[in-house]
Amino acid sequence: MDVLVNILAEKYVDTFSMEEDALLQEVNAHTMQHHPHAHMLSGKVQGDFLTIISRLLQPDRVLEIGTFTGYSALCLAKGLQSTGKLFTIELREEDAATARGYFERSTCKDQLQLLVGDAKTIIPVLNEAWDIVFIDADKSGYIDYYELILPFVKTNGIIIADNVLFHGQVLEPEISGKNAKAIHAFNQHVRNDKRTEQVLLTVRDGLSIIRKI
Repeated sequence: MDVLVNILAEKYVDTFSMEEDALLQEVNAHTMQHHPHAHMLSGKVQGDFLTIISRLLQPDRVLEIGTFTGYSALCLAKGLQSTGKLFTIELREEDAATARGYFERSTCKDQLQLLVGDAKTIIPVLNEAWDIVFIDADKSGYIDYYELILPFVKTNGIIIADNVLFHGQVLEPEISGKNAKAIHAFNQHVRNDKRTEQVLLTVRDGLSIIRKI
């Protein structure tokens, strides 16, 4: 069940959403043409959504778990306060190197800090209070990431979790895939958490917007 949104609707939504700037266009095009896992890119409409959220909240501190080629970080950075910082963590050195190259060309390059390694060991030592956290990493780790970061999310801060529909596999009568099972467990975990409130949106592959109470 890979197609969740009508293709014509997706094209229409794309047409009436913000245009990518030149750097984002390049990241998008290069990733689609050359990366074997290009489908992992946030993409234009989801990127626009992240940009709008960031500009509305005007965050001081943003954490991204899963940099990939840097597209979503560049979108989230657009709303940073002038003294704000975005920390993004990537496990794979090759993807981190690609993202780093784009970050160096960004107008907000001094506000972007790329960390390479296991997020589960990096997060506890960052010692920051987060306004926005974007989780887009290994699906089996979502609950662990959520529990690691939640104590450091500010009241009224938000966590955005990507791929919470996981290609529609969570909609199957019997969920069989490892990642789909992990995502379904995460969705249940968040729904039952009295520390937060949430809405699950059918944007692209599913986005969960979680507010810390």
